Amino acid sequence: MKIIFAGTPQFAADALAAILSEHQVVAVLTQPDRPAGRGMQLTASPVKQLALQHGIPVLQPSSLKTPEIQAQLAELNAEVMVVAAYGLILPKAVLDMPRYGCLNIHASLLPRWRGAAPIQRAIQAGDVETGITIMQMDVGLDTGAMLTRHVCAISETDTASSLHDKLAELGAISIIAALRDLASLTPVAQNDADASYAAKLLKSESPIDWSQDALTLARTVRAFNPFPLCNFSFNEAIIKVWQASAQHGTGVAGTVLSLDKLGIVVACGTGALRLEVLQRPGGKAQPSAQFLQSVHIKVGDMLTVK
Repeated sequence: MKIIFAGTPQFAADALAAILSEHQVVAVLTQPDRPAGRGMQLTASPVKQLALQHGIPVLQPSSLKTPEIQAQLAELNAEVMVVAAYGLILPKAVLDMPRYGCLNIHASLLPRWRGAAPIQRAIQAGDVETGITIMQMDVGLDTGAMLTRHVCAISETDTASSLHDKLAELGAISIIAALRDLASLTPVAQNDADASYAAKLLKSESPIDWSQDALTLARTVRAFNPFPLCNFSFNEAIIKVWQASAQHGTGVAGTVLSLDKLGIVVACGTGALRLEVLQRPGGKAQPSAQFLQSVHIKVGDMLTVK
């Protein structure tokens, strides 16, 4: 089929790579180049980089609502548009343009976790499974009818990074299967009563609230790895936490209860959190034993929130 692909990050690039093996992609839509890296150089998205490697025309509009971009898309005469983590709202004129409409690769089992951060919110909530939904897009926020759903287990050690990679692979497999069977798939309406919203991650959520229970905090550490990373303040330095686990323990929330080669055990509202991999300002992520050689935390210290 002739396909327009719209997406930006690596999750979308994995799907695009799979589609290119079976279909003709007539154009790619992706977000404008953004500053990235230490030098903050303008950098093309993973989807743009892949498209250029394959000689596919790349469009980077700031909006899809203008008559100019809509006319440009209409001229491509695509049979379907595939959308994955694109970042722009598709107006009704664009949704209705292809013969088979627009299909979204969504990283959850809809209607659970509609919205911007379904991978992270599933881990944070303690879900034991998530998945990929191929959805027929409408003007709502992830409210369209479902074409296929594929389940993915969430392990007790999955971070947002590891679960992202699992779902990116599953998303690529799912969209290829859906495109093969597109003419025969039956759309199933979502039950809005079962819907939940996966709000965008904010840096303001990253400071650790030690008054919470340890299990909740351990899940949040996993959900916020690699962004925005949970953190706490010690001697006015912001310490980032890459890995932690819930433990037994009691004490005043935020107080260091013990130190050993496995980690720094800190009292929480309920239980304790063992900090296992940490990063000081200007340094790299380190196991706690190495971290403690340069940051001298001791039993009884209070770890605060900046």
